[in-house]
Amino acid sequence: MTIRLRAHHLLCMLTYVGKGYTPAFTANYDVIAGRLSRGEDIVIVEGPDDVCAPLLSDPEAHCLNASVLERDAQAARDVGDLLGRRIGAGERIALDAILLEKLRSGFAAGLTRTACVGCEWAGLCTDIVGDAYAGVKVGGPPC
Repeated sequence: MTIRLRAHHLLCMLTYVGKGYTPAFTANYDVIAGRLSRGEDIVIVEGPDDVCAPLLSDPEAHCLNASVLERDAQAARDVGDLLGRRIGAGERIALDAILLEKLRSGFAAGLTRTACVGCEWAGLCTDIVGDAYAGVKVGGPPC
């Protein structure tokens, strides 16, 4: 199977430690984190993805907001610049330990955090980076 991710979730997955908007959201993300850790492929989508799924029954779901689409666009630019390749809808990504380390290094250096400006989780992510990614659920902390 393939995991459908919107571009900014390429950043969120780096620091995911089991915290989220609702219990259903975190339970779903825990399953996705396990799949990512086992090396399941990613396909980038525009708009709501597999992570967003538990929130979409709410008519006010923030996943549908224009600001989130802009967050996706910025994340796609930053991650694309970091990796030297296009990141956009339909692109497939094989997440392995080397790519995960490159993404985490870029995130820690602030190279891919433009999309995080104004995010309610940015402080938590900064703390996780400062703690060398301890407790993350996707792939574990870097070696």
